Amino acid sequence: MIFRQIFDSNSFTYTYLISSGIGREALIIDPVLEKVDQYIKLLKELDLKLVKVIDTHIHADHISGIAELRDKTNCVTVMGDKTPADVVAMKVSDEETVKIEGIDLKALYTPGHTSESFSFLMKDRVFTGDALLIKGTGRTDFQNGDPKDSYNSLFGKLLKLPDDTLVYPAHDYKGETVSTILEEKKFNPRLQVNSVDEYVDIMNNLNLPNPKMMDVAVPSNLNLGIDFNRQKVNNGIEPERFNEIKNDPDAILIDLREQIEIDKEGMIKNSKIVPFPSMYEYLDKNKDKLKDKRILFYCAHGHRSTLAVQISKSYNFTNCCHLIGGLENWKKEGLGLSE
Repeated sequence: MIFRQIFDSNSFTYTYLISSGIGREALIIDPVLEKVDQYIKLLKELDLKLVKVIDTHIHADHISGIAELRDKTNCVTVMGDKTPADVVAMKVSDEETVKIEGIDLKALYTPGHTSESFSFLMKDRVFTGDALLIKGTGRTDFQNGDPKDSYNSLFGKLLKLPDDTLVYPAHDYKGETVSTILEEKKFNPRLQVNSVDEYVDIMNNLNLPNPKMMDVAVPSNLNLGIDFNRQKVNNGIEPERFNEIKNDPDAILIDLREQIEIDKEGMIKNSKIVPFPSMYEYLDKNKDKLKDKRILFYCAHGHRSTLAVQISKSYNFTNCCHLIGGLENWKKEGLGLSE
């Protein structure tokens, strides 16, 4: 396995690059905008292809690099399904799995620091975002944070993991790099409590100043997505028109989502499933077959399909388009799915 922990000294943020080394697929957790060029350089040096990038929550102390990485690498952006951020191409629910070649990350809903915080469990280690820090826990006094939710996430979920589970947080302010669940049980001062009320009292009396970047970072991180205007200029088609042309005998309908999303949300009838990370391989193998077809892409929200159209144009497929707003918009219009 390839594993790198990258530190941003301005925001005290840890970013994680992970790959099994099999097939060279990689993912990144909690990237910082100013470090994107460093991540891309590292990916090239390690001969890795970034296929997914994850934010554990909406950060208040830095602008996320998730959108910049998407635009520079065509990777899939991932967050938990409680997020209000518009940047997300793939939303995962509690207990669902984020996959790349040889790596599985189980999503764990761990609210408290913010209302939409998730952690991600990978075999012997857990990436806790700001839910659990080394000898600390994430503050709960903004972004719909709640100390009771934090207590429940910690004592009801994270601290129930095996004692030897490695803890990798999104931040550290004292030079620590990794801990374990057992160490946090023993030595984390905020966890030495006998009740939820005692924990709530600690968290409500921290009296911390707001992060310096908060007024800039939070609005920015909420609005990093591929909006409908950008989707439209990249051969985007509204649901009603998309529904008409999908019946064209020369049309091929391609669903870019992963099976876990399809199982949860359904799919449009007669779709061919080509998960976005496999798209290059699919286009390479089917160049001759596709050159005379009308290619219709769709995904969950229109992000991956926008990128798919851009990539298809590099293959000289000019007769391609995609569904604005993805399956979410399709459903809003009351259009049907495969039974």
